[in-house]
Amino acid sequence: MIVKRKNMFFLSGKGFSYVIRISGEGYILHDYFGAQISPEPYCEEGRGWYCFQAAGEDGVCVDELRTEYPCYGHTDLGTPALMADRQPVLKYRSYEIISGKPAPKGLPSAVADGAETLVITAEDELLGVEVRLYYSVYTGEGALCRRTEITNLADAPLTLGAAYSASLAFSGSDYEEMHFAGSWGRERRPAFNTLTQGVYHIGNARGGSGHQINPFVIIKERGADEEHGDCYGFMLVYSGDHATEIEVDQRGRTRVHQGINPFGFRKTLVKGETFTSPECVLAYGCGLGSLSRAYHDFIRDKICRGEWSRRERPILINNWEATYMDFDEEKLMSIASLAAELGIELFVLDDGWFGKRDNDRRSLGDWVVNKSKIPSGIGGLAEKVNALGLKFGLWFEPEMVSPDSDLYRAHPDWAVRAQRSPALIRSQLVLDLTRPEVRKYVINAVCSMLDSANIEYVKWDMNRYITDMPREGFNYEYTLGLYEVMEAVTSSHPNVLFEGCSGGGGRFDAGILCYMPQIWTSDDTDPLERLYIQYGTSFGYPPLAMGSHVTESPNQHTGRRNSMDTRGAVSMSCNFGYELDITKLGMEDREEIKRQTALCRELRGLVAFGDFYRLLDPFSGNTGGWMSVEKDKSRAFVFVMRALFRPNSAPLRLRLKGLDPEARYRAGEAEYRGDMLMNRGIDIVFPFGDGASVRIMLKRI
Repeated sequence: MIVKRKNMFFLSGKGFSYVIRISGEGYILHDYFGAQISPEPYCEEGRGWYCFQAAGEDGVCVDELRTEYPCYGHTDLGTPALMADRQPVLKYRSYEIISGKPAPKGLPSAVADGAETLVITAEDELLGVEVRLYYSVYTGEGALCRRTEITNLADAPLTLGAAYSASLAFSGSDYEEMHFAGSWGRERRPAFNTLTQGVYHIGNARGGSGHQINPFVIIKERGADEEHGDCYGFMLVYSGDHATEIEVDQRGRTRVHQGINPFGFRKTLVKGETFTSPECVLAYGCGLGSLSRAYHDFIRDKICRGEWSRRERPILINNWEATYMDFDEEKLMSIASLAAELGIELFVLDDGWFGKRDNDRRSLGDWVVNKSKIPSGIGGLAEKVNALGLKFGLWFEPEMVSPDSDLYRAHPDWAVRAQRSPALIRSQLVLDLTRPEVRKYVINAVCSMLDSANIEYVKWDMNRYITDMPREGFNYEYTLGLYEVMEAVTSSHPNVLFEGCSGGGGRFDAGILCYMPQIWTSDDTDPLERLYIQYGTSFGYPPLAMGSHVTESPNQHTGRRNSMDTRGAVSMSCNFGYELDITKLGMEDREEIKRQTALCRELRGLVAFGDFYRLLDPFSGNTGGWMSVEKDKSRAFVFVMRALFRPNSAPLRLRLKGLDPEARYRAGEAEYRGDMLMNRGIDIVFPFGDGASVRIMLKRI
């Protein structure tokens, strides 16, 4: 709902309100963001501090105002949302309220269904700069979408050095900043800064959203926890270099910007040209749990789109750790045949099926099936797999090229390079998606293969950083090119389930989720490491978006040994699958897989679409846990895992969340009231050994 009252704009969604005030001098000011409030009556405007008066000026010190989109220089010396070679002073000109939501050109964004959008236009008439601020709210959703358009109205070019998507001003500084950091194999671990006077830069400039810093940041009231305290989320719908800038000023106020990382970014606009920023999704929650559930609902309802956005995902098996690139058709069919017997529903052929790809030093870019490995071709193999009752899926890494490939020999200029020889990483180079002919090749190559066979799943990988960037602004141009390719491929194949991947979780962001409704969460599949990775990821992203597989033991990345039960327990909290040679397993493990696939079919709708509650923080103790609760509170699934076995330990008293307090729930043979489970809790006795887990299924009677 969007309401205008005099000089005020009131925006409201599920559980929150956002208020904008236009000052008497024409400045666009942030007034409120938080728990939902009524627009009438409302507090009177507080006056800013006046200073620096000159002839013909209004004398307002903009530095002392909480502006919605601050610019630098005209008495505002704080960190700006907009930096340009002609630095504007923005004043309100007009507004428009639109039913729906205009889509940003060339960029992914939340869908328009159920949205209402406020567009505020500001300008600097003297310098010929126009800025349009977009605010979209949805009926029944607890998030707000913001983005910015900047237009050059003057004859002279306008060069942008920073153009953030959204800015927010808080009246105080008693906050902590929370972001999600890590590296390959240990992505999205919560990291914190207690905010004091100064500037904080949280960002990534490594060619993609990155393993190191995720484009999702929380500003929370100091001391806020899962259920208490004001929490504000900033999530960028973008897959390139990103940044969140936070400044606490001399008066103890906090300013936050989020958008494209200014490092390496330049965009020059000729007269009449417009720059459109990526979308930023803001959310408010009383407690981190409430904030997370607002994002989970919004991503499921408005970010993920297409046929698979609201469908349960199939249980898959991927041949990668079973065979790597050393396989033939007979070996693949032996895995698929047994998979069908064990209750698995989708067979995925990973790397090694194309060109002369017998190792990772050749043939990327040559998307032609290797008939010496697969005499039936992809179409014939898919038919054989389908005859077993399984769906068939295929791996691609379409953004890459090997120097030892037919594609590179024909088009060496298609690889990203600066003035010198490009750096090799993983024996591969990045294709230059800023070039139209390269985008056309990638689209045609992938679509031709998808059209040639009954392929119902695609794993879209990207296994190295972008280096040797030839010019400022290249990463932004590359990201737009990537989106053009993804839009063309996914929109022309709406029945295919696409899963994003980038060396694991290196491009886990809301931009990718607009095209691919699930992402491979991390290459690290050790169940103990996944406890941390999936817990951290859950602060912004729902289980529906995460892929998680049971792999070999000992784990190839950590060397730890874990039972089939433990590996399955962690993976079942996300989109479930296997990635190991099941033909080498004994009967006990095969029977365990049958039990796991049967349980997954019972639980996956609840896990994918239920409300998610974090119960125990593994980063602050020896135990981690979470639960999913059906929207109508009729069912719940509880998962708890203990990292290390400690002899002679007392049972764990675990308080559950999200249940109906007056209802009775059955767990096995026992019955409990919801209020007892949430207030008194339930005693958990772990099995013997490290990495032991307990799962509880609750059904309302």
